[in-house]
Amino acid sequence: MKNTISLFDFSKKIHYKNELLAGFTVAMTMIPESLSFAILAGLSPLTGLYAAFMMGLVTAVLGGRPGMVSGGAGATIVVLIALIKSHGVEYLFATVALAGILQMTVGLFKLGKFVRLIPQPVMYGFLNGLAVIIFMAQIEQFKITDSNGTVSWLQGSALYVMAGLTALTIAVVYFFPKITKAIPASLAAIMVIFAVVLGFNIPTKTVADIAHISGNLPVFHIPQIPFTLETLQIIFPYALIMAGVGLIESLLTLSMVDEITNTKGSANKESVAQGIANITNGFFGGMGGCAMVAQTLVNLNAGSRARLSGIIASLMILIIILFGAPVIEKIPMAALVGVMMMVAISTFQWVSIRIVNKMPRSDIFVGITVALITILLHNLALAVLVGVIISALVFAWDNAKRIRARKHIDEKGIKHYEIYGPLFFGSATSFAEKFDPLNDPDEVVIDFKESRIVDMSAIDALDKLSRRYKQQNKTLRLRHLSEDCRKILKNAEAVVEIDIQEDPTYKVMPEK
Repeated sequence: MKNTISLFDFSKKIHYKNELLAGFTVAMTMIPESLSFAILAGLSPLTGLYAAFMMGLVTAVLGGRPGMVSGGAGATIVVLIALIKSHGVEYLFATVALAGILQMTVGLFKLGKFVRLIPQPVMYGFLNGLAVIIFMAQIEQFKITDSNGTVSWLQGSALYVMAGLTALTIAVVYFFPKITKAIPASLAAIMVIFAVVLGFNIPTKTVADIAHISGNLPVFHIPQIPFTLETLQIIFPYALIMAGVGLIESLLTLSMVDEITNTKGSANKESVAQGIANITNGFFGGMGGCAMVAQTLVNLNAGSRARLSGIIASLMILIIILFGAPVIEKIPMAALVGVMMMVAISTFQWVSIRIVNKMPRSDIFVGITVALITILLHNLALAVLVGVIISALVFAWDNAKRIRARKHIDEKGIKHYEIYGPLFFGSATSFAEKFDPLNDPDEVVIDFKESRIVDMSAIDALDKLSRRYKQQNKTLRLRHLSEDCRKILKNAEAVVEIDIQEDPTYKVMPEK
């Protein structure tokens, strides 16, 4: 039985040392990623850091999932790049705020629960594809941009130093827990590599080679755009996509943390928190964001299980922006690359490979498809949507084949069709083919004791069947309908002609 996490759980036992160290480690890994995506979108580096600070702080305090980390994620900013290039950064801020309103609406109307409909093969594909993306993003750090803006691979001693330090980081992350778990392995690795580079004065790529991160507090700012219907038509499609992508990634991350910690978070509270965080971003100069899977795994691996680490990470980023930039800019990128590579390795669902020969072929196809879409298009929302659709179609096809009818004629000459399996759009055609109005006796009863009417296609199939019997001057009655089936038919009685037979000897269990 899973424990339920309350909105504010500071009363629970908190390991403050774990939370503090985890928060510091998360902050270190969030900075380069937020900077990279801000620069990729053509934004100021501080726009990415402000998003990391505000998203992380708001969702840590208000969110429905302690232990989860949110920030300026690439999944959400990538869908807005076209808008930024065509209309500028002010439209970006307005779009982020509108996306936040849409996300809040989802949470307030309690629609976040629909994340439960995502099948396990889709989760496998999502996480495996994401692991590959995280790993490949670290490979990009082995490139450097010269003063002319030309991007090229590191070569010679620079490449060997970067590769060696990365390998050393991975080794520390892997072996350090075998020595002690008092300090998170990721943080220990960053400190060791930092000390080695400074102690031996090793020239290598640092955070400063990505961008300078010194700045001031974010300032309240109303987006400078015309508040007209035309503006809404421009930003609404982008806001809708961003809201959807952000919620899907956030709620999938929530489900992942639920499994890891054996607790249960609130999808609706998380949706509201994500919305408030993005509204805050829109009015304080952040690029928006959502949950960050890699940083969440860093947080959990460092021993965090409460909200405190997320708050500490966010405040740490703010302190770094205000005061700590000169020190943080000297951190070797190799240390952060090695940590994130280990995160990618732990994110990959190796169990999905071990059990692949035991999974249905349809599930294997779904998992591979979701992973490929995630890797090739970097569109996590589309990948999950496609996976859910394929899974739903496979489920519908399997259930469509299961409908069957047992037939017999009683002592009164009435023919009975006992239906087994659900009657819905997928099985309607097979259902209709099981009847013989021309040769059946004058009275026919369809028994739904082991079946149920699901949708309008089922009602239409029954209506057409009823008309076929009526044309032959024969009587067709439906029997043993559950209360929900009766309600569906009652609502459709204006467009269908079906005779429902009352059966006082059969008690239908009321719908819960």
